[in-house]
Amino acid sequence: MNFVEGLLLAAHVLVAVGICGFVLLQHGKGADMGAAFGSGSSGSLFGSAGSANFLSRTTAVLVGVFFLTSLGLTWYASSHVFARPAAQQGVMERVPSKAADIPAAPASPVVPGTSTPAPPADAAKTAPAPEGSKAGEVPK
Repeated sequence: MNFVEGLLLAAHVLVAVGICGFVLLQHGKGADMGAAFGSGSSGSLFGSAGSANFLSRTTAVLVGVFFLTSLGLTWYASSHVFARPAAQQGVMERVPSKAADIPAAPASPVVPGTSTPAPPADAAKTAPAPEGSKAGEVPK
């Protein structure tokens, strides 16, 4: 990760935490109803009406910055995907795209003491089907 990507990522995380904080500080629509019956919770640090405007505008600015950092991180990741080493790429980016890139199956092992190859492991497990059985039929 280089400096630009780290800076964008740090700004993205800090803005996300800021959005969470500002959203939690805002009053809901039903918060004024409790103040009407004398709960005393209508007073705030920014005044009775000033908090809604300040908090909502600050939240809107932070959402805009969050959107821009999201776009920046997306652009940076998509434009620098081929410059990363194979260890940092995703799983699907390392899948071979051609049949020639797929390694060949290993040769069958040779029985010790002879030069004949060992029979496949599946041959010993396969037993002939009894007479009258439809085990060999394959539906179409």
